[in-house]
Formats: sequence, structure tokens, C-alpha cells
Amino acid sequence: MQKQAIFQAKLLPYALVAPQLAIVLIFFYWPAAQAVIQSFLLQDAFGLSTSFVWFENYQDLFKDPAYFEAVVRTFVFSFAIAVSSLSFALLLAVMADKPLRGSMLYRTLLIWPYAVAPPVVGVLWIFMLHPSLGVLSRYLRNLGVDWNPLLDGNQAAGLIILAAAWKQISYNFLFFLAGLQAIPRSVFEAAAIDGARPMRRFWTVTFPLLSPTIFFLLVVNIVYAFFDTFGIIDTMTRGGPGTSTVTLVYKVYSDGLLGGNLGSSAAQSVILMVMVIVLTGIQFRFVERKVTY
Repeated sequence: MQKQAIFQAKLLPYALVAPQLAIVLIFFYWPAAQAVIQSFLLQDAFGLSTSFVWFENYQDLFKDPAYFEAVVRTFVFSFAIAVSSLSFALLLAVMADKPLRGSMLYRTLLIWPYAVAPPVVGVLWIFMLHPSLGVLSRYLRNLGVDWNPLLDGNQAAGLIILAAAWKQISYNFLFFLAGLQAIPRSVFEAAAIDGARPMRRFWTVTFPLLSPTIFFLLVVNIVYAFFDTFGIIDTMTRGGPGTSTVTLVYKVYSDGLLGGNLGSSAAQSVILMVMVIVLTGIQFRFVERKVTY
């Protein structure tokens, strides 16, 4: 028989929910509403006068080639970060799920990087791959690689993707490992008795049963790549060289805080929020159909 919580006081349930609702309203809905309002305004450089310009900020964005370059770059970054972090995390989770000596230690060490803040991740990787001071860059030069992400935009973009994917691997690994441990061992034993080899068991048994976890992590990784990579970009390249690593979230920051164009920055943030909502909706509409629950 299912138990049901009964509150003696009618206002108690609302009082318990009120702190969370207050946090959501103050730190999400209120700033979002302010951004929407600001996107229709034009403010001078000194903040002394403000005028209502309707959709002029949005029209200027859609006429700016640099903005469309940032859109394409953001999608490329997001796809590369999501695919690489999910693939490598799944590989590590499958290996860590095996009965190995010291497996608990391996699992703990693989989870640790998630506790590192994105700006710290950027500092760590730039120290390792700095063209003149980096430890790993010396080996690249010894191999004949002309490594200089401070001047080469493609190398800088690859470095951002590498650092951002490394940061997210631990998060993905944790969920993949939990999903693997939730699969009954009898399913693998039955597949083995039927003569299925390890690789076939993975693609016909493990992967389909992990599809809910993969779908969840796909949505989380896309949102992560769109928003949470700002700290990594800011500490490693600051959008350079040139604009080769400027994504949408970094362009919102650079145009608003550094450039002083608050109206355009607000319009960009609104478009970015709409893009993430639409992309998430598309994933739930089409990708979720192939998920086996």
C-alpha cells in the first residue's frame, strides 16, 4: 500500500516550496525578463540616456556576419565537445565496470576532475600546452608539430574542445557507470550463452539499455557546451586569436561588458536562450523516439 504525506497545516506545503520558488524567480526569471526588456533598448556609452528601439538590436545582429560565424562556431564546438566527452566517458565506464583490482580507486580518480571549476580547467590546460612554457608542447615540438595556439586559430579551437571535453568526461562517466551497474547481469549471461561476442553484446544489449542515460547526457552536454564553456574560453584564449574561439556565450560577454553595447548583448542572450530551448525540444521530439526505456 502506497503511503501518502498528509500536512496538517494547509500553508506548510507552500512554505516548504517557497524558498526554491524564490531562488528560481530571483536568479532566473527576473534576469531573463530584464534581458528581454534590455534587448529592445539602446543605451549610450555612459548610461545617461536610454531609448526604445523595438527590434533594431535584433536586426543589427542578423546583418552582422561575425554573429553568424559565432553561431556556426558554437554548433561545431558543441557537437565536438558532446561527441568526444560522451564517447570517451562511455569507454572509461565500460572498462571501470569490469571486476578489476583497485576498481574503486580508479572510479574515484575518474570522478575528481568534475570538481574542478571551468576557469581552473582552462589554466591547467594552458599551462600544459602553452607554446613556450607548456610541458606537453615540448613533446609536440620534438615530434615536429608547429604548435602555437596563440597564433593558430584551429589549434586554439582544438585546445578549447579538448579542455571542455575533459572537464565533462567525469560527469558523463558517473552516469554511464551507474547505468551499467543497473543492467542485470543475467542479460549479459543470456547473450553470452547465445554465442554473442563482447563487441556484439555491447551494441545489441548494453548500448540499447543505456539509451535513456545517453539521451539525458546528450541534452546536458549540449547545454554545457553552449553556456558553461565560457570560463574555459576566457582563461585560455579570450576569444582569440582574432575571433577563432568566440562562441555565442562569449560574444554576449564581450559585446556587453567589454564593448558596452548592452542592447545587442541582451538580444544575443535572448536568442541564445531560445536556441537552447528549441534544440532541447528537437532532441525530445525526435531523438527520444529511439530511446528504449
